[in-house]
Amino acid sequence: MEYEIGANESVSTAVVRAVSAVEGRELGSLRPLGYVLNPNALDALFEPQSNGQPRTGGCLSFIYCGCRVSIDNGEYLTIEPLENPPPSIYRRTIAR
Repeated sequence: MEYEIGANESVSTAVVRAVSAVEGRELGSLRPLGYVLNPNALDALFEPQSNGQPRTGGCLSFIYCGCRVSIDNGEYLTIEPLENPPPSIYRRTIAR
């Protein structure tokens, strides 16, 4: 799935919305993005430079909720569901 990030939409919000759409799940049912990476750092990677000029040429890929997420230039996302996603290293354990 291709997803164009809106002008007033943060990259981190776009990732969660796009993965939710691909997986057919409610936003609140997804693992928090913060379990995979720092959403503020993700947004900062693609923010305009200090002089207001847009950053160009940046690409980033990671696995989130069983999907490979690729971000291109902070403008577009490609979401690719994985057939056999790797096991999560962020499993919660319940104390007994």
